[in-house]
Amino acid sequence: MPAILNYLLHLATAVALVMAYFVIYTRMTPYDEVTLIRQGNQAAALSLGGTLIGFALTIASALMHTQDYYQFLGWAGGAMLVQVLVFQIATRLLNMSKDQIEANNCAFGTLLGSLSIAIGLANAGAIS
Repeated sequence: MPAILNYLLHLATAVALVMAYFVIYTRMTPYDEVTLIRQGNQAAALSLGGTLIGFALTIASALMHTQDYYQFLGWAGGAMLVQVLVFQIATRLLNMSKDQIEANNCAFGTLLGSLSIAIGLANAGAIS
């Protein structure tokens, strides 16, 4: 495959994966991030932004360290699963994410976002 087509295929897939992750993540949270962010809720923006960055880090690592397209898809899918599971576990352990995010507790939003980035970095490192 010519290099430009390979690039476009990988880029389009990476964008589609981030969009899919966005949809999955926003549907599994007990609050509506988009509405909260539109209302100026910084905690929701910090949490959502962190999880998107964390997942994008794993996508970038999968792009850089896999040999072919299907291997990339496999690692990206596994990384998505890890990010979702860590969020589920963390919110259950903290047992207060809905109330804290809706109350615009930026410290809590930063904690959730940072946790997602940290897991994304660990995920990215594991792929390499």
